[in-house]
Amino acid sequence: MKKHHKDERTLVIVKPDGVQRSLIGEVISRYERVGLKLVGLKLVVPTEDRVEQHYTLDPQWRRVTGEKTIKSYKDKGLTPPSEDPLEVTAKILKGLKKYMTSGPVVVMVWEGAHAVKIVRKITGGTEPLTSDVGTIRGDFVLDSYQMADADGRSVRNVIHASGSPEEADAEIAHWFDKNELLKYRLIQDGVLYDVNMDGIFE
Repeated sequence: MKKHHKDERTLVIVKPDGVQRSLIGEVISRYERVGLKLVGLKLVVPTEDRVEQHYTLDPQWRRVTGEKTIKSYKDKGLTPPSEDPLEVTAKILKGLKKYMTSGPVVVMVWEGAHAVKIVRKITGGTEPLTSDVGTIRGDFVLDSYQMADADGRSVRNVIHASGSPEEADAEIAHWFDKNELLKYRLIQDGVLYDVNMDGIFE
């Protein structure tokens, strides 16, 4: 049986810089305001192994990320650090592991219609500098790829958000046991999803 749109889930991680800047409440309120439901939440300090496993859940991630990075350098008229996608990704992964294990992170699962796309829209583009005003990254972060590259580190962009429903399913299973995710009803669910919005009048 096909799942209803309202049952779609996505993973969000408030990264160490977001936690250190006390943006957890702001992040949660942005997703709550649009009507998404928080169904899983934990504060953890990730290990390097867990971070590497997270980014390599997709067996193509190393190759695809390396190729995209090389293309991005060339599009800007810059020389990539290497022409070998796997070598480029190894450097990226090293930076990500250092970044993601530098302090506690908040891992969340959000549920609701088009959860993956809605969260990505509210969060903004991967690079804060070019993220739209009104998005979390556009409003709260001033980092850029250029500055991160110059400093030899990962871009600090406050949040990780799953890129597709399939990616979300794999990432949720990586960070949460099934018994850590709750199935419950919010009063607003009726307004958002009931076909006739029944039950408003007494």
